[in-house]
Amino acid sequence: MKQTTLEIGMLLYPGFTMLDLVGPMTVFSAHSNVYLLWKTLEPVNSDTSGVAILPNTTLAECPPKLDVLFVPGGFGTAAAIRDAELTEFLKEAGASASYITSVCSGSLILGAAGLLDGYKATTHWAAHELLKDVGAAPVKARVVEDRNRFTGGGVTAGIDFGLTMLAKLRGDEEAQVAQLMMEYAPEPPFNAGTPDAASPAIVKRVRAMLDQAAPSSQKAAR
Repeated sequence: MKQTTLEIGMLLYPGFTMLDLVGPMTVFSAHSNVYLLWKTLEPVNSDTSGVAILPNTTLAECPPKLDVLFVPGGFGTAAAIRDAELTEFLKEAGASASYITSVCSGSLILGAAGLLDGYKATTHWAAHELLKDVGAAPVKARVVEDRNRFTGGGVTAGIDFGLTMLAKLRGDEEAQVAQLMMEYAPEPPFNAGTPDAASPAIVKRVRAMLDQAAPSSQKAAR
């Protein structure tokens, strides 16, 4: 029996992280109508210099019922949290969406819109402590499922999130097909992908690089 095409809304905002979005979008693409959502149809700059994504649907034209509402993270998180129009859109879309989801600091944006109150969630390791400020219960994991909320950890966890979500929606076999199509069999050259695994010197350097964004995100979350 042929399944209906999934309706997936993926929010854009200035300063989002490309891989947060593109990883799960690649997983979903064969099964979905993907709505790249923003206020206008003008290109939206990511937090990678010189790289933007072209929206295909405005917030006002978003389908009234989404199978999946998704929010990526990025260095634009604090500004997105303060954007009243985005917050209102997420509240409205989240009221009817079957699944409310995020990757990386996108969970802080969901939380600031009141969509993670009382739910377990995860985010990028450097922002993990901020989840409590937006009403969520922090869990350290690559992907966290709590009822109809699915959240992924930082950046590369978006692929894990996408495969987990696809398995939920289409079954394990389809998720495995997507995984093989992507040749997703990570063998990282270094064991430095978490603060527990990386050396103290590396953790210190990365924290210093992120310190500029963390205070503004914390203030916005609270």
